Parts: sequence; C-alpha cells; structure tokens
Amino acid sequence: MSKSVALAVVAHPDDIEFMMAGTLILLGRAGYKLHLINLASGCCGSMEEDRQKTASRRLAEAQDAARSMGAKLHDPIGDDLEIFYSKELVTRLAAVVRVVRPTIMLVPSPEDYMEDHMSANRLAISAAFVRGMPNFLTAPPRNPTSQDVTIYHALPYGLRDGMRRIVQPGQYVDITSVLSEKREALACHRSQKEWLDKTQGLDSYLDTMENMSAEVGRWSSVYEHAEGWRRHSHLGFCSENADPLSKALGEKIHGSVAYERDLDQGMPEPPRQHRHFS
Repeated sequence: MSKSVALAVVAHPDDIEFMMAGTLILLGRAGYKLHLINLASGCCGSMEEDRQKTASRRLAEAQDAARSMGAKLHDPIGDDLEIFYSKELVTRLAAVVRVVRPTIMLVPSPEDYMEDHMSANRLAISAAFVRGMPNFLTAPPRNPTSQDVTIYHALPYGLRDGMRRIVQPGQYVDITSVLSEKREALACHRSQKEWLDKTQGLDSYLDTMENMSAEVGRWSSVYEHAEGWRRHSHLGFCSENADPLSKALGEKIHGSVAYERDLDQGMPEPPRQHRHFS
C-alpha cells in the first residue's frame, strides 16, 4: 500500500507559500509526509546582490519556510527564467518524483502571468507521467515507481491568466484555521518581500497573500479564506475517480458543482438512429 505523501512542485521560492501552503499544512495534519521543490534557485530576485548570493539567501529562506510547515525541501534544478520544458529538466525532476513516491502532487496552474510558472507545471506533469517507465532514464538514475498519483493545479498568482481572465477552481480548501501558519511560512521569504516591493509595487507582501485567499474564500461562498484547486486528468496517473485530497481533508474541502458541470459543456449530441427505407 502506498504511503500518504504529498509533493509540491513550483517555479520559485515563495510560490508554494503564496498559493499552496495552507493546503499543505492541512495535509501534514492529516498524516501526509510533505515534500517541496522550487525548480528555480531564485537567483534573479535581488536588485543589490549578485546571482550567487541571492540564490544562497533564497535557499536559506525556503528552508526556513519548509521547516515551519514540517516539510522536506529538495534542491532546485535550475535558475530563474531558465525553467524551460526540456529533457534535461524532466530527467532531473523525474528522479525526485521517483524518490519521493508522491500520492498527491500539487503543481502550478497551466495558465499564469509568468513563463517559469507555466513551464514548472509542464515539467511536473511529465515527471509524474514517466515515474513508472523503466526505459525513461532519470538524472541521477532512480528506479521506476508504480504508485498512483493524483495531480492538483493551484490557482495562478493574481487569480487570473495571462489574458486577465479569472481562473475558477474546481475545489476549495478551507485554510482559515491555518492562515497564521501560512503567513508565518511566507514571512520567511524576507528578501522576496523587498524585491517585490521594489519591482512590482507590493506595499504589503503578506497582506497580498491574505487578500487573495480572502477572494477565493468569497468565491467558495462558504469559507473565509481558501485555496483553489483543479484536478488533472486521471489518464496515466491514477484511477478515474481518485481524489485523495478530498479524502484527506474531509470537511475542509468542497467541490464546485458549476465547475464539474461545465467540464461536459460542448459535448456533441448522441447520434440519432436513422431509419432506412427500402
């Protein structure tokens, strides 16, 4: 029987803390082992320090945040704005997936304002897909695994895609009870607060996160603060109705009936029976 393991895969240090940390903390309380990986080093996140010093600082901050959540942090596999969909990065991330053997993967939104985020999503999907293929060689070499894994996409930063359209979740997780812990984890990224204040005009780094979680809570019509998720297709990953996130979180999660209904919009009418006359 597979152990309960959750792996969060994102592009940059603090992406997890902005969009996923509440759900991860709740999974940890439900008995899941937590693993995190920021694919990029964060090396471009400073206006004063060089790449090496910035990456070192960002790694230390990410380690502090992981400890606050009770999670294991894995080393990055690339640098900022160099997270491209490539064989090299798939083989490196696939090695992590095979070692961790997650049953839940939390990954970025397929639609986002930043290419690194969208590339991280694609890399995570492929790394999970090849987890059990013995002829796909990882770097470093790791044995294939056979466990089912269910993949959930977070909402994009800003809750909209690159064309300014709202991205609606299919499931809402109530993070109200762990909002202070999520805020504590995000506060570990001190240098990123300074960076975003200067480059994107964020007056309050922590309040920006809280405002987004409050907005998603409002969408849910149930929770004060929430994180939103969309479940990936089961094909190649797990059984059709697998939803371990709902099983683990119970009353802390509910699905959107409208989202599920809209999945089948545009289905063609069943073919009509034609009578043949002789």
